[in-house]
Amino acid sequence: MTREPSSDDTPELVRIRTHDGLSLVADRYGAPDGQPVIFMHGGGQTRHSWGGTAAAMARRGCSAFTCDHRGHGDSDWSPDQAYAFDDNASDLRAWAASMPRPPVVIGASLGGIAGMLALGHAPQVKARALVLVDIAPLMQQSGTDRIIAFMRRNMVSGFATLEEAAEEVRAYTPERKRAVDLNSIRKNLRHRDGRWYWHWDPACLKDEDIEDMTSLHDRLCAGVQAADCPILLVRGRHSDVASPASAEHLLSLRPDAVCVDVSGAGHMVAGDRNDIFTDAVLDFLQNHVPLTQVA
Repeated sequence: MTREPSSDDTPELVRIRTHDGLSLVADRYGAPDGQPVIFMHGGGQTRHSWGGTAAAMARRGCSAFTCDHRGHGDSDWSPDQAYAFDDNASDLRAWAASMPRPPVVIGASLGGIAGMLALGHAPQVKARALVLVDIAPLMQQSGTDRIIAFMRRNMVSGFATLEEAAEEVRAYTPERKRAVDLNSIRKNLRHRDGRWYWHWDPACLKDEDIEDMTSLHDRLCAGVQAADCPILLVRGRHSDVASPASAEHLLSLRPDAVCVDVSGAGHMVAGDRNDIFTDAVLDFLQNHVPLTQVA
């Protein structure tokens, strides 16, 4: 892992190399010798999607890494267009291997899928806990279809203004009561040739990388059953991806798992209700992975 200088009031930028030579980027908050916590965002997002949760972890003495997936944010785009779920799982294993001790893994949507595959299908990869953010082995097809449609709608044409992009996000997240923050959305976009474009590689949505749901479901089920760590599912009460049936199904696979619903939130739980999300994660970790003992 390589590091770049930072000041006291900004996170430290760190990088690792993947098995296929890509440079992946993360922001590290907190003391470098604290309990590692790896944050993996959802598809089409960037490492800036975690609100104040990473900072809250740092205040508890943790070393919190908010990571850009391959093809997203400031991480390299794959010249071979290698964006299958297993590629993301391999990258998560690389991040975990770079840590001085087993990390807590917090994954939203795509990041959660990577977590279930990485921890459940590679016994040598250890984690202190796995937090699934509105994702579980049983997903609602209508919700995943809506995500893909949202991501594809403007991925080539982009937006004329930040306000136009914010309106698209608002339409996708009608459960949000507050306005979309333009400064926040700017971090997920890049400006070129007079237009704003999502900051991810459109090749991430190749049809061949969107795995058959039945096959994926079976692999995710095996993953959570094999993962040797406590599991928390935080789902948005209005989510169309992780339903109450998703939580019940997870508990049938892992009766020791903890499931929490966040009122007023949809699939974008951490962004919709960041305060409640952060409290739920901290409460779970304090009960299952006491941070004061490992930080």
